[in-house]
Amino acid sequence: KQPGPFEQAVVSTQSTGNTNYFIQTNLSRSWSYFLEMCVGLEKGHKVTTLPKREGPAARKGNKNKRVKFIRDVIREVSGFSPYEKRVMELLKVNKDKRALKFCKKRLGTHRRAKRKREEMISALQAARKAQAAS
Repeated sequence: KQPGPFEQAVVSTQSTGNTNYFIQTNLSRSWSYFLEMCVGLEKGHKVTTLPKREGPAARKGNKNKRVKFIRDVIREVSGFSPYEKRVMELLKVNKDKRALKFCKKRLGTHRRAKRKREEMISALQAARKAQAAS
């Protein structure tokens, strides 16, 4: 017997060595999947779905090499702003929490403050590393 549209042939080998063919029905597919029906769960014309393209919003926040280079040049030329210098002084005397509170007051949100504090910590470490190298 040939398998139907929502059935598949399965081969079973018994311990005696005899090969049996039998039909296994796939109950997850219904007739409406194979026929273009206007009602039911699988209704409508069958089409192949295209993969979703990544939109510009998915790239938001990723830093470009060119942008990173420009920001590094600006930082090197202009240096740190007065409030950033004060944060660095607070971090030098191990007042991390005070530095965070100060950043939060200046920047507005806790997340921005944490990010700025980490940036200032890494700047201090880079300065120490440069000083040790020379």
